[in-house]
Amino acid sequence: MIKVGIVGGAGYTAGELIRLLVNHSQATLDFVYSTSNAGNYIYQVHQDLLGAIDLKFTGEINPEVDVLFLCLGHGNSTAFLENNSFSNTTKVIDLSNDFRLNADDVFQGRKFVYGMPEFKKSEIKSATNIANPGCFATAIQLALLPLAKASKINDTVHINATTGSTGAGVSPMATTHFSWRDNNFSVYKAFTHQHLGEIGESLAELQKGFNQELLFIPNRGNFSRGIFASIYLKFEDSIEEALKLFEDFYKDAKFTHISTTPIHLKQVVNTNNCFLHLQKHGNQLLITSAIDNLLKGASGQAIQNMNLMFGFEETEGLKLKANSF
Repeated sequence: MIKVGIVGGAGYTAGELIRLLVNHSQATLDFVYSTSNAGNYIYQVHQDLLGAIDLKFTGEINPEVDVLFLCLGHGNSTAFLENNSFSNTTKVIDLSNDFRLNADDVFQGRKFVYGMPEFKKSEIKSATNIANPGCFATAIQLALLPLAKASKINDTVHINATTGSTGAGVSPMATTHFSWRDNNFSVYKAFTHQHLGEIGESLAELQKGFNQELLFIPNRGNFSRGIFASIYLKFEDSIEEALKLFEDFYKDAKFTHISTTPIHLKQVVNTNNCFLHLQKHGNQLLITSAIDNLLKGASGQAIQNMNLMFGFEETEGLKLKANSF
């Protein structure tokens, strides 16, 4: 059994991590750090865990844990590691964007590997530190990586993707409370979303000379969790050739699946799956991609990375059921 520590324990991604870890056969929670909730039972914040865990939040760390999950706001992971030291044998999985880009992937002597198993499985297996991908970045990259691998992205990529309210985090904001979000829909950070950087770096790593525009329109949906992305670009080959590219790329993927029929969010919410569907319209290839933003887009992928790092079965703790009705 490996010992696990979580920092930033009161948020949505930490709550999902705890739910997954209490059912993980190879891991045990050593501490869940939260300065604002220290001394309170975890189930007092994550109320669905009543009866599942009796651990309290703590304001102290154990520097000798086997793996540390950082569930902090963007920019806060670097500050936490500067102020708190951990053993050289402690593996770190960071869920913020602090270490995702190539320019930021070394910090205090720790080298962070970009943690997308469908893209970097062998590197993840030997990694000591992981930069977990962003939620939008996960849904979008999984729709584009097979094309980049085959050097088939040769024109502008158009992306329209909608996320649920949990994507904005647990702290209340004007655009997350019920009376604003309900029966509503809006665009935000058009063409400038922070996940574009990591998407571009991944595509450039697979496709030599990649310099195509990624035109990304992120939307806020009136639901709590999930991401649905619609992506289209010029593609001169047939739909059969496109499908073969995707099927070959994901032939060994445990959680990314190609659907022969149109997909929807209910198929993937509450799972670690990504479902993809391809259509050809004239010279345009349309790829739709659906994930749960808190699982495949965050905590589920983090556990998947942990499993690979420690040599566990990749699906351990992640055999989850979608709620289709």
